[in-house]
Amino acid sequence: MSSNKFKRSSPQVAGNGGGGMASSTISSTASNQPRRRVKRCCRNFVTFMCTQVGVGALIVFYAICGALTFMQIEREYVDTTAAHVLALRQNCSQELWYITEEHNIFNKSQWANVTNAVLQDYQMQIAAIIKNGYVGRSPEQIWSFPAALMFCLSVITMIGYGNMVPRTPWGKGFTVIYATFGIPLYILYFLNMGRVLARSFKFLYRSMHDCTEERSYDGRLDALESGSYGGMSQPRKKVIVPSTACLWVIFFYVLTGTIMFANWEKWSFLNSFYFCMTSLCKIGFGDFVPGASLTTTADVDAATQKLREDITADPNEVSQLQSITDQHSKLAINFIYMLLGMGLVAMCRNLMREEVRVKLKEMKEDAKLCMEDTRMRFVGCCGGPGDAYDDDYY
Repeated sequence: MSSNKFKRSSPQVAGNGGGGMASSTISSTASNQPRRRVKRCCRNFVTFMCTQVGVGALIVFYAICGALTFMQIEREYVDTTAAHVLALRQNCSQELWYITEEHNIFNKSQWANVTNAVLQDYQMQIAAIIKNGYVGRSPEQIWSFPAALMFCLSVITMIGYGNMVPRTPWGKGFTVIYATFGIPLYILYFLNMGRVLARSFKFLYRSMHDCTEERSYDGRLDALESGSYGGMSQPRKKVIVPSTACLWVIFFYVLTGTIMFANWEKWSFLNSFYFCMTSLCKIGFGDFVPGASLTTTADVDAATQKLREDITADPNEVSQLQSITDQHSKLAINFIYMLLGMGLVAMCRNLMREEVRVKLKEMKEDAKLCMEDTRMRFVGCCGGPGDAYDDDYY
């Protein structure tokens, strides 16, 4: 009896063990589902960020975050250069007053010599201060959002205008880290945007080429007589975008930027054209930078303080500055213009590289034909009369 009971109860034990294993498998599968969803979301996010739209959005977000960070870091810099310049100016004026009291009435030539020496010393000191980066503006006025955004753009695109640089140690360290991650991101944007624009422009050029292509009347007539005009599709000829079309696109884009910067930045057309060409070619001298002429709230506060201290100041200056303060939308358009211009440069690079590749292939084939023709002529001239025909026979 005990053995029968044991035999009857053993399936129940086995059944209970199988149910436990099944329940543990279900619970482990249920616990892994959120992890798989997270992995799938991360994979989809990385895939989207590697697309053209994702890279463009990422580089804009990266530039905006960098601009805000640089504003926060560099505005804490305490610049004592302005107070030093004010002290130099006051000392110079006081020395000139003492010299005037001492030498102006009795000896005019000595007064002129001593005055020139004092002014030259003052000029040399001011020139040394300006060479060290003094521009006569406070850190709040220098590191406005438009200027910081253009600084971030110049860092990640490797243009490097050099009109403004970080002064604090934290700012210099952050610039190194920012460039380390920003330059590969810009290279990815450059390649993806160039590939997309090249395909789009090639499609547009091929469509225009097919629309404007002239078909001969005899060819259509022969096709109609043979009955194959609408039934057979002829192989489509490969169309290569010429380099002149790429140059015309760049020229019109630079011309658009020339007109835009000339109106917004109050530059001459030559200076605007010069800025567009040097920026798109990544030269970046830094003598012309968009956003430097934009008025910020710090400029308005400085003009108001000057109006309170100096009674001879123009009271209309504050109202004029307040009327043109809201100009950040213009700088956003400038930012987009530079990014799109870099994409057009990449597009022209891809299209011109394809044309050069085709031209080199044609030159290689022409060189082979030329060498073969030269060999046949040489054999015909120097060999026997039947040597040229032996090769054809065999």
